[in-house]
Parts: sequence; structure tokens; C-alpha cells
Amino acid sequence: MNANDVNLLRALRWPVTLITLGTLFALNNFTNYGFNQTWPVLLIVFGLLSLLGRTTGVGPSPGSRPGAGGAR
Repeated sequence: MNANDVNLLRALRWPVTLITLGTLFALNNFTNYGFNQTWPVLLIVFGLLSLLGRTTGVGPSPGSRPGAGGAR
């Protein structure tokens, strides 16, 4: 996998999450499916994105690891 693919995956991670969340809230408001029935979809999306990131070698962003920044 080249650097462009890695950057694309990083760029799509949060938009995919927000689109999924918006879809679940729309289902909650406009159908008989409540958020309490559809929230596991979020876990599936997070798991798929995490799995895809591990298989492509994309780890968490540098600022998201524990101990990054902060007082020393």
C-alpha cells in the first residue's frame, strides 16, 4: 500500500464515522428503528475502520497516543 492510500484512509476515517452516526439518528427519527436498536452498527464501523487501518499499517494519528504533548 502506498502513501496515497494511507492518507486516503486517514482522511476518510472521521467522515465515515459521522455519516454512519447521522444515518443512525435519521433512522431513529424517521423509522421504527430506535437508536437503542441500531447503535451496534457504530461498533461494526469502528471495528472495520480499525481492522482496515491495521492491515494497511495506519496507526493512530501522532497526537492521539497517550503521553503525546502535555506537561513534562
